[in-house]
Amino acid sequence: MFRNIDMAEAVKLCDLIGYQDGQVVSRTLVQNKAVSMTLFSFDKGEEISTHESSGDAFVLCLDGKGRITIDGSEHILCKGDSIVMPAGHPHAVHAEERYRMLLVVVFPGS
Repeated sequence: MFRNIDMAEAVKLCDLIGYQDGQVVSRTLVQNKAVSMTLFSFDKGEEISTHESSGDAFVLCLDGKGRITIDGSEHILCKGDSIVMPAGHPHAVHAEERYRMLLVVVFPGS
């Protein structure tokens, strides 16, 4: 089920994904019909534009500073902060500075 992560070993999630200049980088940890877990790193100023998801999405800021927009309302996340982006609501992610996050999406019916 898990990939790109060692089993039965303590890891620092930030060590599993690095930054790349001018890019958004992603690394999938789990992807199935019930849940998706993905690490993201954003260079400063990079973003994922407004979109909607069929599942509720939990974001945990691993480091840096990101701006999460949900239904037009902006929320700033710094290391250790989290937020849930509800299914069916438009949302976007923008890196105010270099930013790493864990995204967990739980799909309906799971």
